[in-house]
Amino acid sequence: MLIDRAAAVRAALRRLVADRGFHGASMSAVAKEAGVATGTAYVHYPSKDELIRAAYRELKAEFSAAGAAAIDPGAPPAVRFRQLWLGCHAYLAEDPVRARFLIQVDASPYAAALHAEAMAAADDPLVASVAEADVRAALLPLPEEVIYDLAIGPLLRLAAAERPLDVAELTMLADGCWRAVSRPGNEASTG
Repeated sequence: MLIDRAAAVRAALRRLVADRGFHGASMSAVAKEAGVATGTAYVHYPSKDELIRAAYRELKAEFSAAGAAAIDPGAPPAVRFRQLWLGCHAYLAEDPVRARFLIQVDASPYAAALHAEAMAAADDPLVASVAEADVRAALLPLPEEVIYDLAIGPLLRLAAAERPLDVAELTMLADGCWRAVSRPGNEASTG
């Protein structure tokens, strides 16, 4: 069986950052967690910054794809948001390390650059869904980072805390997040 050492290093970084923060995730600690030599980690990633960017990009792509896969493109914006929110939550709740890593990134000096890179990605399905004209028209004129914090921040924290919630509770929370970022009159129906 061939082991993808680069993937193992990225996964190890996410686990260590999620549990110990960025300072507790030295390249040698990451290599040890991944079960590879420190030199092997550096072969794949010449610096910790490069490793952090790669680990974030990979997780963000998976997170976005999971959210976008749950969307019915013909549904109204509020319903599509709910579907996206629930899809993203399900993906993160499946492995709360993912959510804890994203929370650490959001609270780090890496946040601005990584978020800007993610927002500029033309092939990101999450960004594309938010950029649709009907969604943009429904949103309040708030800075993107505020919309992210109000709309996506709660699902990150819920998944990270491993808080058990049923579908009705999650739906209510998703709809509340939508109301926090949308103009009045754009509520979700029972869709």
